[in-house]
Amino acid sequence: MTEQHHALLARLGFRFGMNGPHAARTMMLQDLRLLLAHTAPDAVREQYAQAVLDSNILSKPTRKARELALHHLTTLYALDPSNPIFRALRRLWSLNEAAQPMLALAMALARDPLLRSTQDFVLGQEFGALMPPKTVEAFLVSRYPERFSPASIRSFAQNVAGTWSAAGFLSGRHTRRFRSRPISCPESLVMLLFLGFLQGRTGQRLFSSSWTDLLCVPLEELESLAIAASHRGLFVFMNAGGIKEVRFPGYLTAEEDLVCEELACVV
Repeated sequence: MTEQHHALLARLGFRFGMNGPHAARTMMLQDLRLLLAHTAPDAVREQYAQAVLDSNILSKPTRKARELALHHLTTLYALDPSNPIFRALRRLWSLNEAAQPMLALAMALARDPLLRSTQDFVLGQEFGALMPPKTVEAFLVSRYPERFSPASIRSFAQNVAGTWSAAGFLSGRHTRRFRSRPISCPESLVMLLFLGFLQGRTGQRLFSSSWTDLLCVPLEELESLAIAASHRGLFVFMNAGGIKEVRFPGYLTAEEDLVCEELACVV
């Protein structure tokens, strides 16, 4: 991607660069669930901060711990209705608890370059394959040679494995994790298609991206999920003679629509 492409995507809520929260934390799924359960769907950024720092709904032991938790959650999820990805997450979040791990993972991948760099590695493992910590650490050492100390690599590997486990891609205990198949839900597919749409994809191309790869299902199942989501009014999906039309009414502001149009020209 070009710098111009990155700049446009950043305006739509994506993050790029060299650093990310997974150097220090997982995607914090349980904290996110608590926070969204105790805040209104239309809450603004200041209200999320108040819930974490003043109300301490995450039950952190110190003010510093609350501040760190808020910092990492904000980096991962924006916690701001002006971010279209976060708006989509909040729109879909309460509809199906089973979809929440994938919704959180999708946004974390969009906003944490470190986590994003591990996606191909995890998806490349066969179902049932053993993925001990040393395997993840070896990948990270090869991916980031001389960047992290051995202690940092161990922590990074634990955080990455924790996130992929929480999202359903790994199962088992810490020392004996196995590659597993995540749960596929209509809400999850809508979020993944939306992320592909923000990146400039349309029609059939939305169903063959790195985002839809996360569901680990064939095209026919993706289409069935899309039909189910469309029938529930989560988005618009039409498929006639193999020609697919996908729209997301109400997901973007007029200004964000213009950014998407500009992205399509860049792509």
